Amino acid sequence: MRQRTLLLLAFLFYSIVVHAQNYRTIHQKAIVIDTHNDVLSSATMHGLNIENDLTGKAHSDIARFKRGGVDVQVFSIFCDETFGRDTAFQFAGLEIDSLYAIVKRNPAKMMMVTSPADLQKAVRQKKLGCMIGVEGGHMIEDRLDYLDSLYKRGARYLTLTWNNSTAWASSAKDETSYEDPDTGAVAAELKKKGLADFGKQVVKRMNEMGMMIDLSHAGEQTFYDVMQLTTKPVLLSHSSVYAICPVFRNLKDEQIKAVTKNGGVIQVNFYPGFLDSNYQKKRKEIFERHRAERDSLRQLNWQPYAIAEWLGRKYTGEMETIRPPLSLLIDHIDYIVKLVGVDYVGLGADMDGIESLPQHLNGVQDYPKVTKALVDRGYNEKDILKILGGNFIRVFKANSKTTLQLQ
Repeated sequence: MRQRTLLLLAFLFYSIVVHAQNYRTIHQKAIVIDTHNDVLSSATMHGLNIENDLTGKAHSDIARFKRGGVDVQVFSIFCDETFGRDTAFQFAGLEIDSLYAIVKRNPAKMMMVTSPADLQKAVRQKKLGCMIGVEGGHMIEDRLDYLDSLYKRGARYLTLTWNNSTAWASSAKDETSYEDPDTGAVAAELKKKGLADFGKQVVKRMNEMGMMIDLSHAGEQTFYDVMQLTTKPVLLSHSSVYAICPVFRNLKDEQIKAVTKNGGVIQVNFYPGFLDSNYQKKRKEIFERHRAERDSLRQLNWQPYAIAEWLGRKYTGEMETIRPPLSLLIDHIDYIVKLVGVDYVGLGADMDGIESLPQHLNGVQDYPKVTKALVDRGYNEKDILKILGGNFIRVFKANSKTTLQLQ
């Protein structure tokens, strides 16, 4: 009896060791790509340096990208709707300058990636491949030459809208009548939705020069207008599933199916408010307990997302109690896989653009835990390699075949 017990314990120990080695081996073998990180706007532009250890201050820094096995990071170029004509494009340029400067100071650790060939080179040289994605069409200030300029500087996707609509494309936020969880205000739906004529020119131009169209944040009508026009696969750089968490930023089943038909990819967002349908209510209760501070920041004209990030980092103990389980993130990936297949989903965490993450994920160093969770859920190595980066590479390659030569 004792011998059988010892054999059973030995078998269990062996199984645990093999399982641990299995997910680590898969993670190391994969090309791990995250398509949305806001550290430039939330940290770098506020004086923090990702060359230093930013644990406790930001989700990301160079050393932790390495620890997390991240091979390619798309850095978001972002400014909100308070930046307009004569300021938005200039600010985007400053953020791009900052990224280039960081890469230039760290040539042994990082390199810029503007093509699939660059991506493969970064992986071979074991450097962090740094890509640029512009989050918000307002940064082109209604000018195609500004779009061209961003592409020439290395931007490889443009999110057509942020939460704010442009004159030529309506956002998901503006296309929806809802109560804002930060302000309590009820927004009215736009009467005119979708792409205007200039928006159609933007889509055509992006297709021609090989710039990925990012439909995260886009309204449903904008989404379907693009789908009718685009000749290339689209990207959803940081979006999750509406059927699990019905918020305006998530994708409904028919949209997920449309992405499949188009050959695009949905990079799942890690933000608890887009994963857990109960999160916003719990978050609101916490912020209400700190109403005086919240209202003081409003008086200083802070934007709601900035207030949420500040409060979330200050009251980490309270926020810890409402973080959803990591398994819920995998539920969103599972849902897409079961609906349309494994070829259309990836990771777009939105780190450093959100005040909280699922349990056990505290920064970019924790990506191996996502791989482990996928293994635990029963995904095989081939499918995990697609989810961690392969599906994005396919879309990147499909868009990189250009027909327009920029001068």
